[in-house]
Amino acid sequence: MSMPDTSFYTVAKKPPIAWVHLNRPDKKNAMNPPAWREAPPLFEDLDQDPDIRVVILAAHGSCFSVGIDLVEMAGELPEIMEKEQMGGVKWRLLKKIGALQDTMSCIERCRKPVIAAIHGYCIGAGLDMVTACDIRLCSRDAVFSLKEAAVGFVADVGVLQRIPLIVGQGIARELAYTAKTIDAARAREILLVNEVFDDQATLMAGAQAMAEAIAANAPLAVEATKNVLNYGVGKSIDDGLRYVASMSTNIVPSKDLMEAFTAFMEKRPPQFIGE
Repeated sequence: MSMPDTSFYTVAKKPPIAWVHLNRPDKKNAMNPPAWREAPPLFEDLDQDPDIRVVILAAHGSCFSVGIDLVEMAGELPEIMEKEQMGGVKWRLLKKIGALQDTMSCIERCRKPVIAAIHGYCIGAGLDMVTACDIRLCSRDAVFSLKEAAVGFVADVGVLQRIPLIVGQGIARELAYTAKTIDAARAREILLVNEVFDDQATLMAGAQAMAEAIAANAPLAVEATKNVLNYGVGKSIDDGLRYVASMSTNIVPSKDLMEAFTAFMEKRPPQFIGE
């Protein structure tokens, strides 16, 4: 399967794992127009690739991302500077913000689990992006900031919806209102990240090991679990139970389930094929 052309990202498919790197190191991976346009087709491709079971999202250079490239993105959003802020201008801007939101939501929609491996700065849009991932890991030098209030606008591409589900309302509001910077130890303390590694090398090795552990499980079960967890956000327990009952009915029985039983009886690791 051919990958979509990208200039901001590099993609290395090493089945069953795919590595996606932000790749604008000379600008500290500041997110310019290609960063926003290229993510949805990229993650759609990974979603559809049967050989890929887990995605690791990382970055080349000195840090994960310093956030949006305000200078380059200004040309994409001329509506912000329009003197006559009439309805048509607002309507165009609303549509463009929706497209920017899709850059983050496509990660959440991807059926394959996505692990963020974060080093250095993870600020603004960078934090938006990693909160759309399933799991976040970081190195000891990582720093995080929900920066938007400090530069005069509301974070509008998903972090305010997602980060309270990760760290809770009180911490989320503190981060959003103060735009403060927190270090890796604090990020671990508030559960923004699952684990902190000593350096970038051990971080990448840790992300690889976690991805391999996920990839060793039945793909249908893992993908269905992500689907159920995503659906359950904002729903009642009863709604979630009805949905997971339907999901379970849809994927059982499967060849992977039969393989799990057979492998158990034969006392060997199962070889799942995703069917």
